[in-house]
Amino acid sequence: MTEVLDKSAVSNMPSFADELVQQATEAGMTVNGRKTKEILIGSVLCRDPPLSVALSGAPVERVTTFKLLGVHVAYDLKWAQHVQSSKVQSCIAPPLPQAAETLGCRPG
Repeated sequence: MTEVLDKSAVSNMPSFADELVQQATEAGMTVNGRKTKEILIGSVLCRDPPLSVALSGAPVERVTTFKLLGVHVAYDLKWAQHVQSSKVQSCIAPPLPQAAETLGCRPG
């Protein structure tokens, strides 16, 4: 779920989460709040952040980064986390020996 707020708006995410749980229950499914993550992006962090969301009574963990389809997304939308993770993965199994040296990987 995504919600875009301007500076003076109030979050409706708790009611959206409740509606999601209700629809899942009606469809015979369960929403696992312990496996769900929440990330706040942008200027919302500068002011009072909205209250945490709960799914089926379980609080949703608020994170600053998460991995989606192999891409690390950060709260500030910068690429540093993704680049660092990609560099580490390349050092673990570089495609060519020359690539390890270029990436600054240490032997060993």
